[in-house]
Amino acid sequence: MDPAIKKKVVEWREHPISFVRDQFHVEPDPWQADVLEAFPHRDRIAMKACKGPGKTCLEAWLAWNFLTTRYDPKIAATSITEANLADNLWPEMAKWQSESKLLKKLFQWTKTRIVLKESPENWFMSARTWPHTGDKQKQSETLAGLHADYLLYILDESGGIPDAVMATAEAGLATGIETKIVQAGNPTNLEGPLYRACTADREKWFVVEITGDPDDPKRSTRIKIEWARDQIKTYGKDNPWVLVNVFGKFPPSSINTLLGPDQISEAMRKHYHETDYNFAQKRLGIDVARFGDDRTIIFPRQGLVAFRPVEMRNARTNEIAARVAVAKEKWNSEVEFIDDTGGWGAGVIDSLIQSGYTPQGINFSSKPIDGRYFNKRAEIWFAMADWIKRGGALPKIDELVKELTAPTYTFHNGKFKLEEKDQIKARLGYSPDLADALCLTFSLPEMPKVTDNPTKNTQRQEIKHDWDPFA
Repeated sequence: MDPAIKKKVVEWREHPISFVRDQFHVEPDPWQADVLEAFPHRDRIAMKACKGPGKTCLEAWLAWNFLTTRYDPKIAATSITEANLADNLWPEMAKWQSESKLLKKLFQWTKTRIVLKESPENWFMSARTWPHTGDKQKQSETLAGLHADYLLYILDESGGIPDAVMATAEAGLATGIETKIVQAGNPTNLEGPLYRACTADREKWFVVEITGDPDDPKRSTRIKIEWARDQIKTYGKDNPWVLVNVFGKFPPSSINTLLGPDQISEAMRKHYHETDYNFAQKRLGIDVARFGDDRTIIFPRQGLVAFRPVEMRNARTNEIAARVAVAKEKWNSEVEFIDDTGGWGAGVIDSLIQSGYTPQGINFSSKPIDGRYFNKRAEIWFAMADWIKRGGALPKIDELVKELTAPTYTFHNGKFKLEEKDQIKARLGYSPDLADALCLTFSLPEMPKVTDNPTKNTQRQEIKHDWDPFA
């Protein structure tokens, strides 16, 4: 290989955007540039997209970059159907090869494989299809059998691909020098690899959300604004088809859920000036755990803004109480709501009271203020969900996406009843402690800040003893 090309390959490997500019002579959209720059550094990339933003084009760019800049690479590509792979990603690979003299010289394109001419057995990209009528074992074999130091799986239109197919790709990440998964699709399904990447497994993935929203400055430039506005006007913003195809958002669930992942992500992107919330009461929500896998969470919130919480593990009740006191003194909170449903919350409350503070114990099973709800737990969760829909801002914590989208609700004797915590914990694999602590800050209706209210009792309660050794 020409020395100048070898030098370029090093640059292209670290900066795929340079590869696209040099070989294809185009300028990527801003969201495409974000993915290209992330590609060398992330092993899992998921693109949740509206209709037609250019995600298949980007998949082709990434595939060509990987083929060109790694030694003996292997790429397996699949899609929702064999026809979709044959009619979309594979022609896209041919299209961009035709734009590059280097790629035309080095590689040979066929209907099912793209190979390096000098090493067709070890340096290739193959098209794979999965059986729609087969069992999970058959489906999992779609991407099986590949072993290489440099391995890339591409799942196009992954919204409808079975989890069994993704499971094989995930297993492929276990070995090799550099192994990656790239998936992209429309958010049409509330299950499958794309949905999990955007919800339960979000912390593992570099998730890019691509929208055609005509009012979003970061929208995809490939989608006509007139078309987007026409769809919104004709069907409405909340229409499931519009949510998926124009906004790139998951449609409403068939089961009753309080919040969707897109609503949580939007809340994590919100930023407010201090004047927008500093008139409201400062509150702490404390969900207490002692030992084991559960966590103690101290969640601060003031009005429209929830701040990054404090997390403690394996702490004693007096240690938790001391940390709450520090948080209260430091932040000057006016009220502290502690889960007093059972377990260790009572000890923290007692410890704080003995120190002269006035925490409020909240029993999740107690009677709500609003008679529409089955119990206090349902009431505060619904209040939290309404706060997010009204513009509440959340700290960017991936686990919150999972925890806040997990609960479902039903109607019990005409009242809203939230799914039991044990069921949520079984599904998540851990307790939704962050979400519960946040919800505790909604135990009472919102109140304005009282500027002259002390952070604790001016006179601490004195502990009296029957016998005083210094008497």
